[in-house]
Amino acid sequence: MTGRKQLKLVSNNQLLPMSFDQYTQVLGESQLSTDEEQVAMIKRVGQKIQIAAEAYYAEQKISNQLEGYDWEYNLIVSDQVNAWCMPGGKVAFYTGILPICEDETGVAVVMGHEIAHALANHGGERMSQGMVAQMGMGTLGAALGENPTLTKQLLLQSVGMGTQLGVLKFSRSNESEADHIGLILMAKAGYNPEAATSFWERMAALSGGQAPPEFLSTHPASETRVADLTALMPEALKYYKPGN
Repeated sequence: MTGRKQLKLVSNNQLLPMSFDQYTQVLGESQLSTDEEQVAMIKRVGQKIQIAAEAYYAEQKISNQLEGYDWEYNLIVSDQVNAWCMPGGKVAFYTGILPICEDETGVAVVMGHEIAHALANHGGERMSQGMVAQMGMGTLGAALGENPTLTKQLLLQSVGMGTQLGVLKFSRSNESEADHIGLILMAKAGYNPEAATSFWERMAALSGGQAPPEFLSTHPASETRVADLTALMPEALKYYKPGN
């Protein structure tokens, strides 16, 4: 998906079951939203982005790369301005990010971006880097045997949850890749990709010169991001068919 080589010490056969278990645990420890309208919107946008991704993969004849995916979308009640997608398509939005999204198209910006991280294997890549950096381990089996608690923490960190292990935050190159892929996905799903620039401008303004929210912690500077998104817009608009 990214067109570049990645460090991958963890296969999807190992990563996805572990990811799904952790997602279930997070949901069990969280308060899920009972706002039917907001929950329905999250699921609707997620499903449309999912269909767009599956169609794109089919067109590229790489559908086998989605083997084992088990898509799910949930809204968690929290003031955190964050959202993430586990490897394998398990998505969580926090209610704190919805005011910045403003509407369904804004949600599609975030949904496309977060699903893009999973499709590009950024979580597996960061987890592999973290295993080497934290434990010097070359396989998941060795890491689990040596320190299963830390290994599970590495997984959570690798998808953008928490801050204890900074090495696992997505790199700026990861973020730029997710921006690019996310633009195409939202456009292909029928959402106007031009909404992405205003969303990121609102997100950047939220920090007000203070420490940025977790969602922005390793993202490119807002000026750089908006310029990059503007440059990518002609490509994304080729996929945009209103009313999809």
